[in-house]
Amino acid sequence: MSTIRNDADVIIRAAINAALPDNAVRKALENQRFTGRVRLVAIGKAAWQMAATASQLLGRRIEAGVVVTKYGHSKGKIADFEIWEAGHPVPDENSFKGAQAAIDLVQGLGAEDTVLFLVSGGGSALFEKPLVPQEEIADVTRQLLACGADIVEINTLRKRLSAVKGGKFAKLCAPAKVFSIVLSDVLGDPLDMIASGPAYPDSATAADARAIVEKYGLKLSSKALALMDAETPKELDNVKTQITGSVRQLCAAASKACRELGYEPVILTDCLACEASQAGAFLAAIAQYHKDTQRSLAFIAGGETVVHLTGKGLGGRNQELALAAAEGIAGLAGTAVFSVGSDGTDGPTDAAGGYADFETKAALKAKGVDIFQVLKENDAYHALKAVDGLVMTGPTGTNVNDVSVLLIRR
Repeated sequence: MSTIRNDADVIIRAAINAALPDNAVRKALENQRFTGRVRLVAIGKAAWQMAATASQLLGRRIEAGVVVTKYGHSKGKIADFEIWEAGHPVPDENSFKGAQAAIDLVQGLGAEDTVLFLVSGGGSALFEKPLVPQEEIADVTRQLLACGADIVEINTLRKRLSAVKGGKFAKLCAPAKVFSIVLSDVLGDPLDMIASGPAYPDSATAADARAIVEKYGLKLSSKALALMDAETPKELDNVKTQITGSVRQLCAAASKACRELGYEPVILTDCLACEASQAGAFLAAIAQYHKDTQRSLAFIAGGETVVHLTGKGLGGRNQELALAAAEGIAGLAGTAVFSVGSDGTDGPTDAAGGYADFETKAALKAKGVDIFQVLKENDAYHALKAVDGLVMTGPTGTNVNDVSVLLIRR
């Protein structure tokens, strides 16, 4: 067990390190020549890392900056930038204050000036100026998360309740140019959906927004319902965007690490988007099929699963995936499943994800823990913690979805 757990830890570190935004930001900026004044705004879970790299490269060329990231994700001072830590996945007062600081920063710029806009996942909650009371923004977000809405659906509604999403921040920067570097955390890299597209034209329509409200039976105020019918910008002539980093890179790095450890890797998909427990059961089913193999195999899936809340426990989608797999791989010697969020956080917990192997079910049973009941209560965190099954990385500085891996060691 210790050997395969060590392999998992090596693969996790290698995958996350390869997905750090430093090189991506450096590459995006190396051939850029800015005229006029340059001001920096960075938002998202990887905002600090991206802003620090930009500051190293451009130095005093950046006149001022505002960084808005998740609590615990700032690693200290960057030049004279204003750094805000704010709420995620539900926006809080600091989300609003950080967004206002960014809006204030870009006022008074001319057509020759540039806003260097660094965007990463998590920006939807972290960067917000609501058009309805903040309590309703938080309530709508909670409703969407609880009913299992995907990130595209969530962001479609967020845009209409916000003064900065759906291309509206780019409008506030005008007439200044916006050079946007985007670290993708949305499957397929749709630029209008990553962080709810503050500087990208919105492809979703008012009709799309209304359909989502009806689909999930959401409870909205009359003002919020009216905002569903307000169209967002469909064209922006002051923005240049460069996308960099994605879950595909995360999977490729995991595959390389697996091969170096002696596994034959297979990347199943980089678009995993089903229920977390179903993904775990699927990986366990693959393990069952290959239980008699004489070769060391690794099956890799990237993406972002969802959890429909049925209980009041503590956990995250990656922890649920790993725990769900534990049932199916029980007794299969040399077999493990782990799943991690590349940003180092999984749900409202301090864990990046979860790990389970062929001995996990027995270890839980010895402690009187039933996997089915734990999953029903959405309490994977406490169950995995009891058997050393939490993956702890701390904030990583990147955010390019999740990677889930089945290891069969021979």
